[in-house]
Amino acid sequence: MKSKAIFTLHRLLIATLLVFYLSVFNPVQASSRQVKIKDLVGRVVEVPGVIDRIVCAGPGALRLVVYLEATDKLVGVEDCETIWGFSGRPYAIAHKEFIKSLLSIGPGGPGKLPNDEALIKLSPDVIFMSYIEPRIADNIQSRTHIPVVVLSYGETGFDEPLFKSLELAGKLLGKEKRAEKLLQFIKQVIDDLQIRTENIQDEEKPTVYVGGVGYGGAHGIESTEAQFPPFVFLHAKNVVDEIGRRGHVFIDKEKLLEWNPHIIFIDEAGLELVKQDYQKRPQLYRSLKAFKSGDIYGTLPFNFYATNLGTALADAYYIGKVIYPDEFKDIEPEKKADDIYRQLVGEFIYKEMEKDFGGFGKTDLEKGSIKKVSSG
Repeated sequence: MKSKAIFTLHRLLIATLLVFYLSVFNPVQASSRQVKIKDLVGRVVEVPGVIDRIVCAGPGALRLVVYLEATDKLVGVEDCETIWGFSGRPYAIAHKEFIKSLLSIGPGGPGKLPNDEALIKLSPDVIFMSYIEPRIADNIQSRTHIPVVVLSYGETGFDEPLFKSLELAGKLLGKEKRAEKLLQFIKQVIDDLQIRTENIQDEEKPTVYVGGVGYGGAHGIESTEAQFPPFVFLHAKNVVDEIGRRGHVFIDKEKLLEWNPHIIFIDEAGLELVKQDYQKRPQLYRSLKAFKSGDIYGTLPFNFYATNLGTALADAYYIGKVIYPDEFKDIEPEKKADDIYRQLVGEFIYKEMEKDFGGFGKTDLEKGSIKKVSSG
């Protein structure tokens, strides 16, 4: 009788251990477990404990997934990511063949939402979106019954929301270590730029301006940024900062004449439009101090479907070498750009960016075509 009781107890113990094992290690049960998170617009969203299938919609969402080395989880992509071609977006250049192989989730592009039917058919575990109102995210989630997690770059592309987005997406995708490495790298680069320039006296700094900055498309000299991140990292004297705003702004060309900065940088996404404008009104440009001294320089596109983070950091080293040559004498901007691209997207991208846009160097508007000469 006693042995029978012991046998029964053993069976009960084995059964209990088996249930415990399955509850902890069974991947089916683990993946069905739901967890609640708060996204970057403050929405509480319930998502699977294990996420294997994702799509990205809106400016910049796909870029962050590429940075996190989680492209293997992608099952769909916006049409714009291929229709636009791949130039100007290093994350797309590095993964162009894979991106082309993905199924469509809708047209994409600024202000365009993914297609509900396509989302339902692909059945991702999560939809990552950016630059979208909470109400719209809720509506998509309600219609498709797929969790929508909203990410953000903040106002200037390097604000706290960006870092929180990388942390959140990294946690959800099982890429916490990669997210930590990315954040450390970005912050180390910014620290290096700041340390090199923090002791330069204001009276020793030239005034600077950046024009041609992309914003929902290409624009001319009047398209600029207040608190432009590369300038901020370098403690540079951005003439636009006097307006007291942050982020993108359009100015009157006459205001540029009034500011008359010592050095002008042209974002090469808008370089063709600047050239066309110069041909229409050369006198405006010839009146600028920077034109007379030959201090107009080309930089790689800062914005293209949200901020090109790696390009912004690469531009900062080139801009630093132009403004403060002594502090950046050890820097080869092209090599530094490739080092940054390699860390973020896994490939050396500078040569392709140079081929498409012209690369780092002085810009000669008077020739009728954009000619690169020595970068000073």
